[in-house]
This record gives sequence, structure tokens and C-alpha cells, in this order.
Amino acid sequence: YCVEFKTESLSHHCASEHRPYTRWMQYLREGHTVCVACQPPAMNTDTHRCSGDGHNADGGKILHWEAVGNSQCQGTWKKIRQLENCSCPLVHSFIFT
Repeated sequence: YCVEFKTESLSHHCASEHRPYTRWMQYLREGHTVCVACQPPAMNTDTHRCSGDGHNADGGKILHWEAVGNSQCQGTWKKIRQLENCSCPLVHSFIFT
């Protein structure tokens, strides 16, 4: 499954990232909708959920995230909806880890 989030805030460290495998962080923006996929091995085998997916967090609750590859690139987002059939666009798409 996938979860759509609206990015509320992010640290300035995301925009200053220039290493090849972290260059995607430069494209994060406040107010953008991002799509995050929950796939094995991040998925818990008992609950079939990914940690941090915002389960039971509807109603505008602000959730925290942190980028893999640069722990200083972090921020907050709000869950928009969960999609059972993933159709994440090629841009602004991520996976839980």
C-alpha cells in the first residue's frame, strides 16, 4: 500500500544536499504532496504495516519524518490518505525504511 502526505515543514539541510544518492532531497518543498510506498522488508510481518505510516493519524495530526542518507534532512507532514493500490508518480515518490 501507499500513503500520501502533505509536506508541512522541512529543514534547510535538505536543500543543501549534493551527494549523488541524496540529490533527490533538493526537490522536497513545503506544501507538496508526496507518495510513500510500504513494501517488504520495511513492512512488519505481523501487522502488515510500515512504521511511521500514520495509521490512525487522520484529522490533521502532524507527523515527523527523517531522510535516509542525511539525518539532518527532516521535517513534518500530514497524512492525506492511504491507497491500497499504489499509483505513486515518478516524482515525489518514496518508500518507508
